[in-house]
Amino acid sequence: MKSATSPSPAVPPGIASAADYEIWARDHMDAGAWSYLDGAGADGITARANQAAFASIRLRSRVLRPLGGAHTRLSLHGHMHAHPIFIAPTAFQALAHPDAEHATAMAAAATGTAMVLSMQSGTAIEALQRTATPPLLWFQLYAQAQRRDTLALAHRALNAGARALVLTVDAPVNGVRNAEVRAGFRMPADIRPVHLDGLAPAHAKPAPLGGQPLFDTGMLDAAPTWDDIAWLREQINAPLWLKGIMDPDDAKRAAGLGLDGLIVSNHGGRCLDTLPATIEALPAIASAVGNSLPILMDGGIRRGTDILKAIALGARAVLIGRPVLHALATAGAPAVAHLIQMLRGELEVAMALTGCRCLDDIGPDVIWP
Repeated sequence: MKSATSPSPAVPPGIASAADYEIWARDHMDAGAWSYLDGAGADGITARANQAAFASIRLRSRVLRPLGGAHTRLSLHGHMHAHPIFIAPTAFQALAHPDAEHATAMAAAATGTAMVLSMQSGTAIEALQRTATPPLLWFQLYAQAQRRDTLALAHRALNAGARALVLTVDAPVNGVRNAEVRAGFRMPADIRPVHLDGLAPAHAKPAPLGGQPLFDTGMLDAAPTWDDIAWLREQINAPLWLKGIMDPDDAKRAAGLGLDGLIVSNHGGRCLDTLPATIEALPAIASAVGNSLPILMDGGIRRGTDILKAIALGARAVLIGRPVLHALATAGAPAVAHLIQMLRGELEVAMALTGCRCLDDIGPDVIWP
């Protein structure tokens, strides 16, 4: 199976929104690769809800407010980010474009965008850091069967220049991926998770295709617990985030462990189907942790107004997953950079029309009651 079709050399004319990139990418990608990169868990109810929930939230227009010196900057871990848009960790980007993570990293660097590199990327973090203009990288972790392997991955990423670690905790088993089964998808032999060379990660086992019980895979024996999180926090002297928090009680427990941030995420609807949309879960989680630690969120963001709503309801910034892959499949690095600039521009318009000069001005009052 081919991993990616021949990309267009430049951004096609007429693309005006993230949704346009999705249409273009679907028409030009291999069906099997599409089922993996864009597929959702089971019936896709949660994946669709992620977008639909944003559409159901109305904004409140405010006029005649002073907007001089407006900007989109925010500070996290002592670094001033130009805007609150991060690139979410997505595995095996070579399925979308031959330049894979190199193209995404190039776009991230060009737009001043932080990129969370997937542990299951086909490009090593060291290779991205050796580029002429490396992006600001965070690194995604999954807990490994052996604690020493988890710690080795963490130290490797930090030694290579990662500014933060993002431990993903919402996928102790793979979700039910019906789209991949129907498409007969198999990972091409030339695409592999290079960071896992020499390790035996439980998480990387493929989802069962023949109806075998998940409990027979042995994955649950190696699933992380709160004890593992506390242990890793003690070992790592660097920003450590948990990704995949959807419950206020879990958020409060994480805050008590001295973590540096939470990412509200339902894995893009790719794991447990019929979970609520992330924007629905966000307010209660933000209320539960208060100002004790920052919150990011992902899932369903397709417009600058979505970013504004997420910040209004408690997020400091957002992560973009599928739209980045859609743009990457369409035209590589230029398209990913174009996507980010479009979303940032839409956010700036939404801020101006709701009377918000900076991100700190965005609060619950911009939401129509």
